[in-house]
Amino acid sequence: MDRVESIQHQFSTNAGSYRTSKYHSKAPDLDALREAAQLKGSERVLDLGTGTGHTALAVAPGAEHVVGIDLTTQMLEQAHQLAQERQITNVTFEEGDAQQLAYADDSFDVVTCRVCAHHFADPAAAVREATRVLRPGGCVLWVDSVAPEDPAQDTFLNSIELLRDPSHVRDFSISQWQAMFAEAGLAAEPVGQWPIELPFDDWTDRMSTASEARVMLRHMFDHATEAIRDVFHIRTSPYAFDIPIAMLRAT
Repeated sequence: MDRVESIQHQFSTNAGSYRTSKYHSKAPDLDALREAAQLKGSERVLDLGTGTGHTALAVAPGAEHVVGIDLTTQMLEQAHQLAQERQITNVTFEEGDAQQLAYADDSFDVVTCRVCAHHFADPAAAVREATRVLRPGGCVLWVDSVAPEDPAQDTFLNSIELLRDPSHVRDFSISQWQAMFAEAGLAAEPVGQWPIELPFDDWTDRMSTASEARVMLRHMFDHATEAIRDVFHIRTSPYAFDIPIAMLRAT
């Protein structure tokens, strides 16, 4: 299957778990993103890879209007339900691809993308598109799991991410994201970093990870080097680890 089909396959059957996920709905980076947006009530906001809408709904009370796009219909359906439950009416959810936005140049004051960019097959294209639709003086807030600069640690993180989720493409380092934004003409600076605890069962259940892959993941945790165990705070009783999350603000 191609990239879009892989993403839709993985997330269509797991949409409900993302709607109720504590990390996606309540993690500290979500509050930090809302603060960094510095919304005054007149802004149009675009949320890339909105999923079940947690980010779009978090910033909506401070904006004029928010558009959340995603590739998976089932995720958007969950987002619609959340908006109705919270009685938030200034949000529109639409099917769309962050790498090929269907919006005119200079359409939005703020563009957000939270824990989605590691699924982009062409992340530089998504960065260029975010830049294209951004109005002069606007900002892009980019939050994602990030790989350490150390190659071995980078390899470990991306290996377990791919085992857990076949639609995963790559966790990039902060410096790699900064280079992509610089090529698009924006200066991106890290404005927050968080180690987010991921209990193994919740992490794998949320993506319906195959039992064979779970066995391999536990084996990797058991046999990780001391340096890797320290960086990701790997625990094996019960299994868990910390994933590094960073937010960049590009202007």
